[in-house]
Amino acid sequence: MAEIGIGIIGGGYMGKAHAVAMSSVASIFGTRLRPRLEVVAASSQASAERYRQSFGFRRAAVDWRDLIEDPTVEAIVIASPQETHRQIAEAAFARGLHVLCEKPLGASVADSEAMAAAAKDSGCRNMVGFNYIRTPASQYARQLISEGRIGEVTYFRGEHTEDFDADPDGPATWRSQGISNGTMGDLAPHMINAAHGLIGPISSLIAEVETVHADRGGVKVTNDDQAQMMCRFENGVMGHLFFSRAATGRKMGYAYEVHGTRGAIRFDQEDQNALWLYLAEGPEAERGFRKILTGPAHPDYLPFCQGPGHGTGYQDQIIIEAKDFLEAIDTGEDIWPTFEEGLRVNKTVYAALESSKQKTWINV
Repeated sequence: MAEIGIGIIGGGYMGKAHAVAMSSVASIFGTRLRPRLEVVAASSQASAERYRQSFGFRRAAVDWRDLIEDPTVEAIVIASPQETHRQIAEAAFARGLHVLCEKPLGASVADSEAMAAAAKDSGCRNMVGFNYIRTPASQYARQLISEGRIGEVTYFRGEHTEDFDADPDGPATWRSQGISNGTMGDLAPHMINAAHGLIGPISSLIAEVETVHADRGGVKVTNDDQAQMMCRFENGVMGHLFFSRAATGRKMGYAYEVHGTRGAIRFDQEDQNALWLYLAEGPEAERGFRKILTGPAHPDYLPFCQGPGHGTGYQDQIIIEAKDFLEAIDTGEDIWPTFEEGLRVNKTVYAALESSKQKTWINV
């Protein structure tokens, strides 16, 4: 066993999730590298100190630069706003630190390109926080597809839909301003990443992006509420993706359906411990989708629980992510999704935005 000093920049919703994950990952997965929470940085001394006490860090920093320069920090998690990602990552790589960055990778394609280049030049391990693709069910779906269990894939349909901005009378928030905080910057990256993981890279697309509620309490909304796109994957598969923060009734609609020549798969994150599988086998009268409850036979489930159907949750996805990050550092081999995947996702997002403006197909 060896210890590794961890620094986390940002102590809010995701900062807390990563701190909890780093505190428990060695106990759950028995990782050879055992994280040691060294420094947490936040926007003020008071909040940094509060996070330090709550999460168990040794020190608090009001400036992320102090965290980067701390000699006890060997790897960092970036859980701060998107517009800060590039500067922090470049400074961390320059110091030889390994970096796990929350999605989206950068606030623009240019930022993402610079971050991916810095990661490559540094030789350090890098990873993007696409946590939902790490559920045991979605890992198993990837396995079934790669093994050819549903035959040759012919079609993919995916969505990431929520309703936190469905109320037209709801107030304006930070989410109402800036393209990186809109649905295409916030929700779309997760489902695009899922499409990449399950099917492969997207080669071309045509998209519509729109703002459903253009005014919130007298404040003009400057980004998008929902979007849809038809796409063609590099392997020739046809696809359709839909994203919305105004989908009334949907709380965590990260869902997909994959059709193949010998079967099909369905998944919905609102029931994240189940995968629906159809196989074109046996008498026609007995065919149909069957519900598979995840259990110890599925990827990354057993370390959490020995009972099939007992299930894993959101925090467990972040713990699996921490395990992968530590394994990448330990072995010296990057584990997907890396900064290159984050860049590919951002290129797809901005291709969709451009397609919506031009009203035409765009090559990614």
